[in-house]
Amino acid sequence: MDNSLTPQIEYKAVVLLVDDQPMVAEGIRRMLQDESDIDFHYCEDPSKALELAIEIKSTIILQDLVMPDVDGMTLMRFYKSHPETSQIPVLVLSSKEDPEIKSDAFSHGANDYLVKLPEPVELIARIRAHSKHYITLQEHNKAYELMQKMQVELAEANKELEQRNLELQHLSRIDGLTGIPNRRSFDEALKKEWCRASRQTNETDISLIMIDIDFFKLYNDGYGHQQGDDCLKLVAKEISKDIKRDCDLIARYGGEEFVAVLSNTSLHAAMKIAEKMRKHIEKLAIPHEYSAHETCVTLSLGVATLIPTKNNHPAQLIEAADKALYKAKKNGRNQVIQAPELLIPQI
Repeated sequence: MDNSLTPQIEYKAVVLLVDDQPMVAEGIRRMLQDESDIDFHYCEDPSKALELAIEIKSTIILQDLVMPDVDGMTLMRFYKSHPETSQIPVLVLSSKEDPEIKSDAFSHGANDYLVKLPEPVELIARIRAHSKHYITLQEHNKAYELMQKMQVELAEANKELEQRNLELQHLSRIDGLTGIPNRRSFDEALKKEWCRASRQTNETDISLIMIDIDFFKLYNDGYGHQQGDDCLKLVAKEISKDIKRDCDLIARYGGEEFVAVLSNTSLHAAMKIAEKMRKHIEKLAIPHEYSAHETCVTLSLGVATLIPTKNNHPAQLIEAADKALYKAKKNGRNQVIQAPELLIPQI
């Protein structure tokens, strides 16, 4: 036999007949017994119909109207009110072709109406049509629910990814050892502040403090890298306390160097902040027996101030502060030096 000529069954109808007459049930069973795509079930007790419909996953209910204890109209209300049976099509099998009864049946939730016993061909055709429609509807509902679930999961995944990206962006701008902003954050902050200040109609100065731990290489070599790291973390924590405003930034510039960006800050004010940093570290009295000048850890600091214009550049401010820092170290360290006068804005 050529299987290619055999109709392929795409679904299986699960029929539940609810009728108190076993003879009717037997008649319908015989009508359906040769249909391989129809699975027949019978319920004689109407009080168990709802439970059985759920249990067998019925795709259509053949419902008698006149039964003892619970009539068919009441059962249909039960079917339609229960979430697991509300969409199962109900085909009423009635002994009467009465328009009023038929109208009443449809108003109670019936999907179809036949006078029993119907012709086998008509009954089978309607069972298949209603079942196929119901199964297709369930598949669509499942697909929709799956799509909704996937959309929710996708939204959650995107939200989590966005959060992760924000965390990564944050981490990419934080120095892993000291926990303060890193060189990248400094570069971005200075560029942003420079652009903002250069757009101001009134002159707005930016100050920069370059900070270096005196004789840190000797400290690191003498006490070991772990203690050296602890020293860097302690210094970073302490000098960060002197940066009070949200618009300012303290960052690790590299190695044992730090830098502070102070927006709308005069040279005089920046010098005061730098001196506070120097004194606070000196007051900590972190032992440094390998220092060439002091017995504890100290700082050298260079301060520069510029008013951003179209004719100057952030690199000039960095260079000026760096030169001031170099001078502080050359002059004996543990001191604050301001940039050359030619780079100081006139007030």
